[in-house]
Amino acid sequence: MTKIKMCGMCREQDIEYANKVLPEYIGYIFVKKSRRYISPETAAKFTELLDKRIIPVGVFIDEDIHNIARLVNIGTIRAVQLHGNEDDEYISALREQVKVPVIKAFKVRNTGDVEQAERSSADMILLDSGEGSGELFDHSFLKNIRREYFLAGGLSPANIRNVLEQLVPYAVDVSSGIETDGVKDLKKMQSFADFARS
Repeated sequence: MTKIKMCGMCREQDIEYANKVLPEYIGYIFVKKSRRYISPETAAKFTELLDKRIIPVGVFIDEDIHNIARLVNIGTIRAVQLHGNEDDEYISALREQVKVPVIKAFKVRNTGDVEQAERSSADMILLDSGEGSGELFDHSFLKNIRREYFLAGGLSPANIRNVLEQLVPYAVDVSSGIETDGVKDLKKMQSFADFARS
């Protein structure tokens, strides 16, 4: 069954909601320009409250590898998601410091972007319409994909069932689609999970 990642956890309440819904993954945004940014200290507190069955993922853009390694090594995050210009050399250097899955995100505008993503040395790839644009991309670009992937970009309770009738991603990644007025909404989180799991 397709796994679920709910990204952009900002409040203690969001963690309470996640513990009720039990997605396989949640995401913390460690990108200061994001409105969903949280500090490493806040993330550490959240992980203490988080159900141990859920994997906390740290989301970064071109971050210093030592900063990522510190968050992994103290147990704040158990997977790393890269959204910047990180190349295979960066991923290799990161792997020397951490022993957790590395997810590399790619913006999909055509089939060439998908082919480039498939060549990545990351443990997993994430295919998105852009940096948190909240819009679906043309999923027909994925018809020949051979590797497991996280699907992101514009997913919501309203469209997730239809998307999963056409595609079989390893996981679906949602953030703004489970929010109301910019904050996580328990009803939407539960609906998204129910539709994705049905």
